[in-house]
Amino acid sequence: MKAVVGSKNPVKIAAARAVLHRVFPEGVHVEAVDVESGVPDQPWGDEETLRGARQRARAALRVDGATLGVGLEAGLVDVGGDIFTCAWCVVTRRDGTTGVAGGANLLLPPAVAQAVRAGAELGPTIDALTGLHKTKHGRGAIGILTREHLDRQSSYEHLLTLAMARFLTPGYYEEDRLGG
Repeated sequence: MKAVVGSKNPVKIAAARAVLHRVFPEGVHVEAVDVESGVPDQPWGDEETLRGARQRARAALRVDGATLGVGLEAGLVDVGGDIFTCAWCVVTRRDGTTGVAGGANLLLPPAVAQAVRAGAELGPTIDALTGLHKTKHGRGAIGILTREHLDRQSSYEHLLTLAMARFLTPGYYEEDRLGG
């Protein structure tokens, strides 16, 4: 089996490898390809962020020999005036079966929320806050703000595992499962 991740971000690739090797212990080859998400560099709202993940998964599936396409996209949501992180994962199989999961909602500090509201991207804003570089390719805002109790990779692993439910328990996803 060949799974292709629609991103060259090392955190997304590592998360996909970790989860897919657990889900498919008989063997899976994980590749990564740089694709367009079709959304801005800083997606806003669940719908836009999900659209980016879906586009990444579809583009990844177009790679020759791909069995699964994996799309992970992070964004921001405004809930009652507070700004939170969000992330979505889409896994698409050649036959069209698709698993979807979202979450990773972390309240951003006021200064960070103000900067992203003004148009800044979260990654560079966190870099400026901490004096670190390319944090979105490592622990991310989640790792920094939770003092490493969670990090970006672990949150992506969580989302990808949730998205795999569609493949792990397909019988439960049949439309008339409860006789309704």
